[in-house]
Parts: sequence; structure tokens; C-alpha cells
Amino acid sequence: MYSDDRSTLPTTATPPPVDDDATRLGAAADFVREQDTSVLLARVLPGLDGPELRALTDRCRFAHAALLVFPPDEPALRAQLADRGLACEDAAQPSVVVRHRLAARHHRDPADLDVRILRPEVPGPNGERRAVEVFALTLAPGSGSERIAERERRQEHEAHLAFEVVRPDPLVLRGLLASFARHGAAPDGGGYNPHENGTVFYFTAPAGTKTVYRRVELYACGDHRDVLDEHLAGGRDTAEGPAESLLRMLTGAWTTQALATCAELRLPEALRRRPGAGTAELAREVGARPGGLATLLRYLTMLGVVAEEGGGYRLTPVGTLLDERAPSSMRALALMYGGPFYRSFGHLTHTVRTGQPGFEHLYGENHFDHFARSPELAALFDQSMAASAAMFVPLPDHPVLVAAATAHGGHRTVVDIAGGTGELLDRVLSRHPALRGVLLERPQVLAAARARLAAGPVGARCDYRAGDFADVPQGGDVYLLSRVLHDWDDERCRDILRHCAAAMPPDADLLIVERLLPADGAPSLATAWDLHMMCNTGGQERTADHYARLLADCGLRMVGHTPLPLGAHTLHARRAERLPAGVRKVSPGEFVPFGL
Repeated sequence: MYSDDRSTLPTTATPPPVDDDATRLGAAADFVREQDTSVLLARVLPGLDGPELRALTDRCRFAHAALLVFPPDEPALRAQLADRGLACEDAAQPSVVVRHRLAARHHRDPADLDVRILRPEVPGPNGERRAVEVFALTLAPGSGSERIAERERRQEHEAHLAFEVVRPDPLVLRGLLASFARHGAAPDGGGYNPHENGTVFYFTAPAGTKTVYRRVELYACGDHRDVLDEHLAGGRDTAEGPAESLLRMLTGAWTTQALATCAELRLPEALRRRPGAGTAELAREVGARPGGLATLLRYLTMLGVVAEEGGGYRLTPVGTLLDERAPSSMRALALMYGGPFYRSFGHLTHTVRTGQPGFEHLYGENHFDHFARSPELAALFDQSMAASAAMFVPLPDHPVLVAAATAHGGHRTVVDIAGGTGELLDRVLSRHPALRGVLLERPQVLAAARARLAAGPVGARCDYRAGDFADVPQGGDVYLLSRVLHDWDDERCRDILRHCAAAMPPDADLLIVERLLPADGAPSLATAWDLHMMCNTGGQERTADHYARLLADCGLRMVGHTPLPLGAHTLHARRAERLPAGVRKVSPGEFVPFGL
């Protein structure tokens, strides 16, 4: 069974490369059904000798083969699976890792790529429980995903084999990882999944591997992030040691400034007008020295912001987001992060030592007051807030808003507290014509919001209230509090939530949009924003449990929370049965129709 004679290995261990998804699924299923773990390990790592192969076989078992397919929708995928005997009753789950890998590889916004995962079970030759891991990228019409599908089917970046480690412990894992590396498998990433409490270690198969699968996964149940850190360090360029790794991190500030300069020069707008233009032509367009612009373009090409073609340049999907006229433009965000927020981060040490935000230390006042003194800066800040509007896309379909829109007994009212220029309220009212809206904001912001909303179809259903958090309108049906609480410390958050609780009728709902810190310390966007809020506003990001405690202190109870794009969540809260002292109830007779 453990013969070192490679000529005896069955040829069925190599599924044929094909372009048709249904055929690829069938080939993957046949592959999974036929494999013996020891034989497959010997094919993946051709240099294994008998004793080492026996030791590996004792410690891990073949678990699944994975591939990426491109159905028009989930029902079509399930039909394809059923045709191949791969029925799966479990709900498809989002595949965050593959979505971000695809986005990075093809210079796309991850929010535009709907990648799901299904694991239909397939029995092994002796009845072992195995699976075909199916990643599915929906080919939505007009999404541009057809080119991604063509390249991915040809290159099979996401296809891999997986072996599950039996009874993993740190010593066993380090030994297995060392064996794979010793026989030419190169570390290729990995991660810890807190939802299933499992750790994944990826490898690129050695050049001599005898299967068409070029990636291999080792899966270990449990939290083995200490071993994972060693694995990930080994996966970096072999020429990059600790000093090079640190240098790469230290130069992150250069990336921020390069992107801000690209936006400030309006280079994306110039490339929109003149796609394929060369350095000299672009320098004339944006008013720059050709030599300096060439250096910047070289760096932006490395970042994937522009691409060089035929002696000229074109924008990538990433670079297009820095064009002011692009849908969901992030130009204002680049100017804010490369401008006042960048300068305030130069005082992060002061913040960590004293607790005073670096922004206040630099400018002598908090950022809300500072922006209020400069209409141009305030407008840029409001635009930068709208640049993250992609997180709002699923929110109008939240069950609370759907229920309000379909309820009998007259129009329901949605109150957006500190809603900026009305981006979120516009989306909610556009999705639900039966709803009316109220926007509460500072007077200087309200004028821009009124002009924006009045120009669209929702303007006739929206009222505007100038004020602060003490002026939360009473009697609404749904209250929105989006990206507000993270600006403040806990005591100020309690003040805001008490005003909300006092204004809310007993059956009203509160929807809070914030990034949530992971309870287990896993990497997240919220961790970066936590540092940003501390340095610039004196606020913080919080865990779901932290928000639940703040709500409870103010007579509100957490009902639940659901994920949104860009690392955000919607937290749903309602009035508690009893309000704490200091929070006044609003009686039904105090309902105010907001003049609508």
C-alpha cells in the first residue's frame, strides 16, 4: 500500500481540465469518490518515501476537492449539482476569502462579487465522508464577470485539494507543515474561521505534483493561530525577512499619499477623457512634471490603480473609484485620509499617551467644530461619508423596513438621525414608496441634503429638521442611527441613545449601522477604524456585546444584528419594557406627524 513505485499510481487521480462547469463539477465529484488518501498524498508530494508517507497518512485524511463555478443564479447551480448527483440541502454561505482573492486578482470591488459556497457530500471508495467544495460566482448580466469567469476557468486559481488533520495539536501541525514544505510545497496563505473554529493552511503544490490541482489545503479543527502565524511568515517572498516585512508596513503612508495625490491631480478624470494617454500627454492635462508623474504612475501601476498598455495608461476598476463622477466615488475619502486625517495621525503617540484625540491636539478643537468653520472642508467630509455608501445596499431590505412599508393603517415614518446628506434615507425611501422620511441634521448640512433629496423622486416624502441629538423627533416608526455612535465615548453614546429611547413609541424600531469589533480578535476592518476613531474623534468601534450593554443602560434591548458590506453590521434594537430613571416615556397622544 505504501509502495514508492510511482508507476503503480492510478491515472484517475488527475481529472481532465475542462471549461464547462457541469462537466467540471462531475469530474471533481468523480475525483473525490476515487481517491485513496495515501495514494493521493504520494501524487501531491512525489518525493515522499514509505515511512514518511505512512506518517502523513496516519495524521491526515483526504476531505474534499474545491472548484469555482459561474452559474447565473443559485437555483441553476443547485440544478447542475443535482444532475451530477451532488444534492445539497444546506443554505449557501458567503465565501469572504475567495471573494477578496478574486477582487484583488481582477482589480474589482469585493462588494460587486457575490461568491457563495456549497459543500455537497460525496462518499469515498470505502464510504468515507467527503465533499466537493463549490465556490459560485454569480454571473449577473452586465456585471463584467464574464471575463473573470473566462480567466478563472482557464487558470483554476481557486481549485484545490484539502486534507483534514486528525487530532491536531501544535506539535503535529508543525511536523505536517514542515513535511509539506520539505517536499517543495510553498506556503500560500491561510486563516482562522471563528464561525466553525477551524484553522486553514494553504500551500502551492510542488512543481512535480502529479495532479492538476496546484493548491493544497490542510484543515485543522480548533484555534491554531500561533502555528498559522509561522506558516504565513514562511509564505512571504523568501528574500523578505523581518526587516523587509517591517519596511513594507512602514511605507504604507506612501500609498495613502500616492492615492491622495492621484485624486488631487484629477488623474482619473484625465484618463477618463483620454484613455491610453501617455505620460507626457497626461502631464499636460493635470499640470505636472512628466518625470515626477512617471514615477507616480509607476507606483500606481504597482498598486493596481492604473494599468500600462501600449505605451499609455488606463484606469483599473480600483482607480475609477477615485474619479469624482464615478458611481460610488471614493475621491473625497482619499482626500480626507490623505489630508486632515493623515496629519492628525502624526499625533497618534500623543493620543495613546494622553487620551486626547490627535485631531484636537493638532487643530485645537474637535473635528466637528473644525469642519463647521470651513464650508469647503465640511462638504468634503460629507462627501467622504457618502463614499462608503456601498455598505447601505442591502439595508433597505431589512425585515424591519419591509414590515414598516407593508403595514396597514397609513404611511409609516422613518427618522434618520444625523443622516448627513441623506444617502441612506434616499435609498430607503426609493426602495419603499409607502414610507415617509424625516432627516435630522445640523443646519449647515441640512441645506445640502434638502437640495440633494428634493431633486429626486423621494423629495415630496421627506421632511427636514435642524437640530442635534436632543431634538430627535418623536413618534416615528423606524429610527436610523448610521455611523454615529462610533464617533463618541460611552457616556456620550448613552446620552444619544437616551434621547432616542425617549422619542420612540413603545412599538418603534431602532436600526444602528456600525462596524463591529470581532469578539475573538480576528482581523477586521473595524480594528483599523477603532484606531482611526481614537485618533480623530475620541470615539471607538465596539463589539456587539458592548453595544448591547449601552442599549440596556438606556432602556433599549438588542434584538439582533446582521452583516452589511465593508465590514459593517445593522444592529436592531427596541424599547425595553421598563425605561431606566431619567428616560421619559412618550405617550401615544404625543405622536407628531412631522408635517408630512
